[in-house]
Amino acid sequence: MSTTTHISPEGFEADPRAICVFCASSPGLRSEYREAAESLGQALARTSHPLVYGGGDRGLMGMLSAQVLTSGGNITGILPRAMVAAGGEGSGKVENPRTVDLPPDTQKLKHIVVSSMHERKTLMAKIAGGGFIALPGGFGTFEEVLEMITWSQLGIHQKPMVLLNVNGFWEPLRSLINNAIQEGFIHQKNNRLVIFVDPPTSNRESFDWGQSAVDALEGWKSPVDTGLFTWKET
Repeated sequence: MSTTTHISPEGFEADPRAICVFCASSPGLRSEYREAAESLGQALARTSHPLVYGGGDRGLMGMLSAQVLTSGGNITGILPRAMVAAGGEGSGKVENPRTVDLPPDTQKLKHIVVSSMHERKTLMAKIAGGGFIALPGGFGTFEEVLEMITWSQLGIHQKPMVLLNVNGFWEPLRSLINNAIQEGFIHQKNNRLVIFVDPPTSNRESFDWGQSAVDALEGWKSPVDTGLFTWKET
């Protein structure tokens, strides 16, 4: 059973177990991306971490959410109204059809429709008390990843960002961050706001991307003095 709610971000509370995943609405060109997305979906369900994501049925979004559902997990998909009106996000095969069979009288799959991209991102960040994981993606994924890291640096929230470095996809970002630290634009301590999960040098085929991502999130400790500003009024 799937429910769809048209609502604003106000009134929602953080779920300390929920994890927000940012990823592409396209599948990418290599099978390793699918394998990592499916591994992550299975791990989230297995470890009782509800998935919060952009609500897409195609590409890595669809692969991820389909595995969460078929593995018995819970999902909240958040979509802007314009994307719903256009029939969804992305192109290609629908990986996670809305007609998926679910146990009767359950609320395993919930969709929330918001007015804008900003509301979408704000609500995803608010609900996901457990932090963020990113699979490979394009401009939208880049923007989401960097803004969530920035919000931790500014003190809007204190949540880890785990990047699954499938096929070395996130290596350019790691280099960019290291260069910014060396050049004095990012404090060294804030390097801890981002966790890169890399596969082993051997036996990569059997590497469990999903469990490694969950372990990285659960083992994260915030830098004590991170957070440049106080945002809540007292």
